[in-house]
Amino acid sequence: MPAKPIKIPGPDHPITITRNPGRVVVKADGKTVADSRNALTMHESSYPAVQYIPRADVDMRLLERTDHASYCPYKGDCSYFSVPSGGERLVNAIWSYEAPYDAVSAIKDHLAFYAGRVEISEHEA
Repeated sequence: MPAKPIKIPGPDHPITITRNPGRVVVKADGKTVADSRNALTMHESSYPAVQYIPRADVDMRLLERTDHASYCPYKGDCSYFSVPSGGERLVNAIWSYEAPYDAVSAIKDHLAFYAGRVEISEHEA
């Protein structure tokens, strides 16, 4: 089996991670799943910005780890979580890079949420 390619962010695929100065609240199936003043905002290439929330600010009791996995050559292996009470729409709606590559190590111990499946709101500090 060939090794997984590892790529470093650069001009052709920039990735920046900054602290979000405000408060980020994530709701799924009508429940607050995350509420954080310590979110990180990742801007990756031409993709929409993604909020990465520290696990400490996520109600992990509402989530269930799934067997789904993916790989990003810039970030590493990715695992997924679902919100069981939300049905099919919330299957694999949350992801995490539990051992991210050095270039994006700031997102370790953080979770991200698919904006089209959950309600993500940002509030000023």
